[in-house]
Amino acid sequence: MNDVFYKAVIAGIFSALTLSVLAYLESLGNYGVWLMAPFGATAVLVFGVPNSPLAKAKNVIVGHFITAVIGLVFISFIGVDPISIAIATGLAVTVMMLTNTIHPAAGANPILIMVSGQSWDFLIMPVLVGTVFIVICGYISGWLNTKLNVVGHKKTA
Repeated sequence: MNDVFYKAVIAGIFSALTLSVLAYLESLGNYGVWLMAPFGATAVLVFGVPNSPLAKAKNVIVGHFITAVIGLVFISFIGVDPISIAIATGLAVTVMMLTNTIHPAAGANPILIMVSGQSWDFLIMPVLVGTVFIVICGYISGWLNTKLNVVGHKKTA
């Protein structure tokens, strides 16, 4: 088998395992929301193209955090309507660009948060806890790919 096959299989397995753990923790019902739709796109970047600047830990964690804060500020102080959702999303893109924390999946956060009416608790879980967990799993996946000498992963010294 070739390196692309191994890379794809490992990316798929780690995506499934990572999101399954978050879904399982959410199914326990006692600890709030652990999983959100943008994490699917985050998994594509973190596990599928790990060397992309868009998949860096800073971009994943800070990008999701910033855009979630923007969505929550709009809910709390501006209100939710089609125009405010669009403005919040545009502002999220602008702030990610200005802070050099662009993460495309995070662009969905203001929409998700505003449409579903989330509270400030959402910022901690799933946003912060979930992104840190995905990044940790991404490091493990990268380590495994490096050990297997899979193309597309940097070797560490």
